Amino acid sequence: MDENFEHLFHRRHRLHQANREVWERSRAAYSGGSDYIRTALIRHVSEIELEFAERLHRAYYFNYPRKLARLITQFVLSVEPQRDGAEPELVEDFSRSGLRANEVMRQFSTLLNVYGGAALTVEMPFFEGEVDCERRRRERIRPAVKAYSPLEIPDWSFGTDGELDWILFEEPDIVDHGPFAPSTTVLRRRLLTRTESMVFEREQGTGVIRLVGRSAHNLGTVPAVYLVEPDGFGLKSRHYFEDVVRISDAILNNESEAQMNVVKQMFGLLVISDSFARGARTSTAAPGGEPEKFSHVLARSAALWESPEERGISRYISPSGADTASIRAENDALKRELFDVVGMALVTPSRDAQTAESKAWDYHQVKQFLSCRADMLEQAELKCWQLMARYDAAIPVPEIAYNREFAVADLKSSIESLVELKRFSGGAAYRREVARTALFLLEKVRKIDPVRRKAVLKEIESWQLRNSEEER
Repeated sequence: MDENFEHLFHRRHRLHQANREVWERSRAAYSGGSDYIRTALIRHVSEIELEFAERLHRAYYFNYPRKLARLITQFVLSVEPQRDGAEPELVEDFSRSGLRANEVMRQFSTLLNVYGGAALTVEMPFFEGEVDCERRRRERIRPAVKAYSPLEIPDWSFGTDGELDWILFEEPDIVDHGPFAPSTTVLRRRLLTRTESMVFEREQGTGVIRLVGRSAHNLGTVPAVYLVEPDGFGLKSRHYFEDVVRISDAILNNESEAQMNVVKQMFGLLVISDSFARGARTSTAAPGGEPEKFSHVLARSAALWESPEERGISRYISPSGADTASIRAENDALKRELFDVVGMALVTPSRDAQTAESKAWDYHQVKQFLSCRADMLEQAELKCWQLMARYDAAIPVPEIAYNREFAVADLKSSIESLVELKRFSGGAAYRREVARTALFLLEKVRKIDPVRRKAVLKEIESWQLRNSEEER
């Protein structure tokens, strides 16, 4: 076993070391389910084990972290990016495993939302011998793009030119040895440099490390894109999704309390007189028999007793409905703050109560947030196409354009404003822009096929050209 190989399996970037625990919690919150409820639900100091077990069993989880992460991605990719000149086969199978370009970029976007960082790799499948066009088509020998979370990227380094010098990926895997032999678990680490790709495996149990694959690509650059949000880790700050998870956890615990209050309203808490309790503790059974046992556990859902001076009457008590309403009101406030923290909220609970200036500011806030994300995705995808072209010069680098106009305002008011704009006189360029805006709003009502969209744009151009010639 090479000592350098062993060191390779212990490498951890400082950003990975500092944020690994937070990333794992974010991943668990995004996944949700009973496993996460067991992690996030907090047991009260006064709660006995049996009572907490019931609350844990009843608890349910509103997965706001996943909703937020997916909502941002759905807004950014609500309009399909333009890829003028792209090879259709690659657009339809960007990952070489059936994922389209939009789907790979959707994964990448969601990873950025959850972790604040993510990577895309562009790699060729392993092959031997010469490759002609027929073999390339038959064996689908072409670059493929895959998205990775930062949890799968233990270490990396940038060179003096500001580009990646190397990057290391970690992938646990199960190796199948056929139906008559047991499978083995291995930990795989893949090293990408500017000239080659190497794959190492460490076998579980024995700890033996082997170099199982090595191939030169000679691209002169690392075939990967690693991005972090510039206003997060780019400023040496934590990612906002950690706060999203904490607010979501508070909602989970509050909702669990509200749920148990509802249960206790239906099944009240028994209160007995102190004299009855004392009598029960001292009473005995029939002559010669064992004394009657009376036990009491102090807990929120166990019976209480009181002295005759206080009440002296056995009864049931339960939380009032006002307590539950207060908890639910607090949760509603937390939900609004949750979306506002991310920048995806129209702040006031009642949009009718907002002024025109307030609405405009809220819409602007959401649009700018989404535009920044669209810019990151556009640059990342363009880099992937450029890497593909380095592998195969026959692959064209398309012109990539992500949508930056997001319909967060009311469609009705937008159309009314457009109608008013058409009344103003203007040149051909002005009328062309009005027509393009109308096409954009039309797509918010009904999705237009990309081929038809190009035809409509061509008609707009030719129509404006004819009008200009007639005016002259």
